[in-house]
Amino acid sequence: MQIRDAQAVDLATITAIYNHAVENTTAIWNEDTVDVADRAEWLAARTGQGYPVLVAVDEQGVLGYATFGAWRPHSGYRHTVELSVYVHPDQQGRGIGSALMTALIARARERGTHVMVAAVESGNTASIRLHEKHGFRRTGLLPQVGMKFGAWLDLAFLQLVLDERPSPAS
Repeated sequence: MQIRDAQAVDLATITAIYNHAVENTTAIWNEDTVDVADRAEWLAARTGQGYPVLVAVDEQGVLGYATFGAWRPHSGYRHTVELSVYVHPDQQGRGIGSALMTALIARARERGTHVMVAAVESGNTASIRLHEKHGFRRTGLLPQVGMKFGAWLDLAFLQLVLDERPSPAS
């Protein structure tokens, strides 16, 4: 398995992974699937803003993808990012998400990011455990802030402090 930057050739599988999560899980709180053109715009916007989109690939193709981007739009949050990691449903449990997260954390540190935030549906224990394995700690819970499949969803926040700077100017 190799981790590399996503390319246009990866978009069909990225789209399929995204749509599977939309249709079958509470990992994405969107109820509408997307097409490859939508993911192409998303990839261009994400990378155009200087954020990575990584894919895990092997000889069969894309196994999963991961990215981070601005956590909030205001300049005071510029040292904080929010990450997302998605693995093809047939490939889960093989360490792909962990490999993607390791690479993503390294990229965040390289760009001088101070904090990485994860927002995870509170019942997604596999995702929460994956984040905790990488040093994230639970920092909050927002009950019933979302809904999908006819149920209210609680949003758990986790965060990882990436450096020990005593101030943003350090």
